[in-house]
Amino acid sequence: MEMGPELTGDALVRLRRARGQLAAVISMMENGGDCQEVLTQLAAVSRALDRAGFKIVASGMRHCQAARDRGEEPPMTEAELEKLFLALA
Repeated sequence: MEMGPELTGDALVRLRRARGQLAAVISMMENGGDCQEVLTQLAAVSRALDRAGFKIVASGMRHCQAARDRGEEPPMTEAELEKLFLALA
């Protein structure tokens, strides 16, 4: 399934935000930042990445259901989507 703008909109925003957070974590580590602060920010990056992945899977599910509703063959099966979801969990 190709990831067009209809599937990536919100996830892409989240990924860009995570990229900024990760750059800040790297900078903190390079500059001898506080361990607790670094780990707190790293956890935030991790959550942002997870949420972006879940958004992509949810969008894919909606996209496939819309195809079914139109009587078309969806680009992915439910089993394939489930496998992707579980890879994130």
